Amino acid sequence: MTDSESPDQNDELAAFETAMNELESLVESLESGEIGLEESLARFEKGVALARRCQAALKSAELRIEQLLEDDQGGRLAEFEDPEA
Repeated sequence: MTDSESPDQNDELAAFETAMNELESLVESLESGEIGLEESLARFEKGVALARRCQAALKSAELRIEQLLEDDQGGRLAEFEDPEA
């Protein structure tokens, strides 16, 4: 954990990564076509819930980034320019 990361942020990241891995696994099982309709529907439902959870986590991260980029006057910090570009 770095100085700028809290235990809650680490928990959020771990939960996000776990949800993404589980979602990938669900998609693979659905794409295989080797499970029945009822099981497919149950996995699809779980996948939708996981996708929503991941989407909310990404939105939360985006808001934190926006807050970090805000300067003291409510403006935005200058964009980083690549000197090699």
